[in-house]
Amino acid sequence: MAGTRTFTMIKPDAYGSGNTGAITKMIEEAGFGIKAMKLTHLSAGRAGQFYAVHKERPFYNDLVTYMSSGPIVAMILEKDNAVEDFRKLIGATNPADAAEGTIRKIFATSIEANAIHGSDSDENAEIEGSFFFSGLEKF
Repeated sequence: MAGTRTFTMIKPDAYGSGNTGAITKMIEEAGFGIKAMKLTHLSAGRAGQFYAVHKERPFYNDLVTYMSSGPIVAMILEKDNAVEDFRKLIGATNPADAAEGTIRKIFATSIEANAIHGSDSDENAEIEGSFFFSGLEKF
């Protein structure tokens, strides 16, 4: 059975461009409830920890540099079938391939600066959400 929670981050490019409110509005209009939310700025060390799964990939260092380049907005979202429905809402990683009306099609500027992160599984949603939020911050 699909879970009811997922994790997302509005990335430095979208935050820096002033798109946080518009993206959050799209999320809520798609039926997601925001269960936890915070504005933070990842250090390179914390970004490296979050993306440790990609450590051996050629893009890892650029990803860490990018994700620590400015503030992000982390959120835990709730809705039935949360992970799958959210992945549809954000669109393909490459905004050129994203469907019309998706967050990445509207707000992303490149495959690297693609506006938003969305967990790819229920398990990763729990891991990623717990990276940013304590049990006291999730409701």
